[in-house]
Amino acid sequence: MNKQDLISKIKQLDGVTQDERAYLINLVNTKKKYGLVWEDKPEDFEEQLRDNLPVLKEVKEKAIINGEENPNHILIEGDNLHALTALTFTHEGKIDVIYIDPPYNTGSKEDFIYNDHYVDKEDAFRHSKWLSFMYRRLKIAKSLLKEDGVIFCSIGDDEISQLTLLFNEVFTENNKLGVIARVAKTAGDKGSYFAPSKDYIISYSKNKSILSDFKDGVDESLFKKTETVGVKIGEKYRDDVAFYQSSLDTRPNQRYFIKCPDGSFVVPPGESMPDKNEDGAKAIPISGDGVWRWANETFFEQGKRELLVFKQTKQSPLLDENGNRAKWNIYTKSYLNDRSEKGASPRDYLDQFINRKGADLIKQYDIDFSYSKPFELIQHLIKITNKSNDITVLDFFAGSGTALHSVMSLIELDNGTRTCIISTNNENNICEEVTYPRCERIINPYTNKKGKEMPSFPNNNLRYYKSEFVSRETSLNNKRELTHLATELLCIKENCYLEKSTTIKQAKLYENTKVALLILFDDIVIPEAINFIKSYSGNKIKVYVFSIGSDPYTEDFIEVLDKIELCALPDAIYKAYQNVLPKRKRPAIIEMETENPIDENGEQLSIL
Repeated sequence: MNKQDLISKIKQLDGVTQDERAYLINLVNTKKKYGLVWEDKPEDFEEQLRDNLPVLKEVKEKAIINGEENPNHILIEGDNLHALTALTFTHEGKIDVIYIDPPYNTGSKEDFIYNDHYVDKEDAFRHSKWLSFMYRRLKIAKSLLKEDGVIFCSIGDDEISQLTLLFNEVFTENNKLGVIARVAKTAGDKGSYFAPSKDYIISYSKNKSILSDFKDGVDESLFKKTETVGVKIGEKYRDDVAFYQSSLDTRPNQRYFIKCPDGSFVVPPGESMPDKNEDGAKAIPISGDGVWRWANETFFEQGKRELLVFKQTKQSPLLDENGNRAKWNIYTKSYLNDRSEKGASPRDYLDQFINRKGADLIKQYDIDFSYSKPFELIQHLIKITNKSNDITVLDFFAGSGTALHSVMSLIELDNGTRTCIISTNNENNICEEVTYPRCERIINPYTNKKGKEMPSFPNNNLRYYKSEFVSRETSLNNKRELTHLATELLCIKENCYLEKSTTIKQAKLYENTKVALLILFDDIVIPEAINFIKSYSGNKIKVYVFSIGSDPYTEDFIEVLDKIELCALPDAIYKAYQNVLPKRKRPAIIEMETENPIDENGEQLSIL
């Protein structure tokens, strides 16, 4: 049945209320044959956004500034739904990597709080609440990612299946990169049937088609030998990777004789044999026959033979020209420099980043917190994306601040300029007593209670913000208030925090080495601003000017347009928020796959 025809009939029904009509239309619009469906459960933090716009207010006394040239990292205290909404104005399409470690929804005490109540296993809507919670945040997170951005999400057994389907819904299955299994702990005997010892990391991209391949580092300890001859003399290498490999199918060009140092010939184990004894003579393999790693043509390429290493052994898996066990086995030589440049494909199984490492480290910073992931885990995930060292990383389930620790450690390793944004609420005082103290102690030098000087990364800055709100009613007073409160958002957006004095009344000026930021809180100061711009000899100025509508007074600035970039406030904020804020009028039920909720007439609801 045609969906639009059915909606038209629903509109004509008698004896139903507007809410009932909206429910039926919404049900028709969102019905699907396959996928994850749950009952959307209203969330208090979302309800706040039906009447309010979130902004970020800097807590200047908690800022840690060690130099204006250092990377400016951001800690946001507040619910992450509000923080993510605010970030749509400052960072839409600007985030390179997201790592999150949300509640695993195990049903245990103090795991997942929804509307001020812990969700336990007896809650009939346990999974629906969690999925509603995650869906709202993942939708916004996707909008923050660059087109080639990547998101990693840690999760446990309780929600791995549901979360995979949810990611397929938000990011599409075509953008799935993989699921990593991670050993979380190596000891313990809890569990009725199995002792739980692992969790998972789901990985998706916003647009996999333009994403570069992942690359892992090379384990240098495996390259134990040093070349003594040839053009690679002095380079480290290994020669313990067998040249023979078993085959699941027949590969005609990869089964051939190879001549050994004593003049004998060898071939991988199998039934088929080359019909003559000479280097490179091929056989026609049958199912189950072993093959070499290289095709016959590659074997004859210049310089390839020099990479083969022949070792005598009594346990060779190879056959000689008579079909008997050979005296030789063949290995390939691999040079560290070549492997490091090429990189290796990362494994989807990790066993070196167990939770105990994270818990032990944070204790050494005199912080009482039991659930910290090892910072090396997030550092590993960032590194394998093969992105540059000036990217922006976001973690909106910050916990103890492990993501920031990992980014600062990477900056120390390669002298990069990455920036990190972390967000956490302050439930049980976690932000004040765990997250912020850890940030402070990993930036500024810290000696713990046992007298040990802990590793620190002083060439970094931290700026601390809290969520605040402005009414969504678009009155003139509210527009002016939003414009004034947008100052911190603009500084974050432009990464420009150094305030400069200005003679322009009702204006603020900020500068850095790349940009100048001029904020005009009233249009009456535009003539003064124009005079200032004419005499300004620095970088191009971004001018944000208060305007009742969407026009930033372009005609008024006509004579200096070549020196500025104009934007109207608060209209720019309204436009940034319009696709992520909940609707002012909520339909009776909204299924998870609804992207554009409709009103009782089947029309899309407006935002503001």
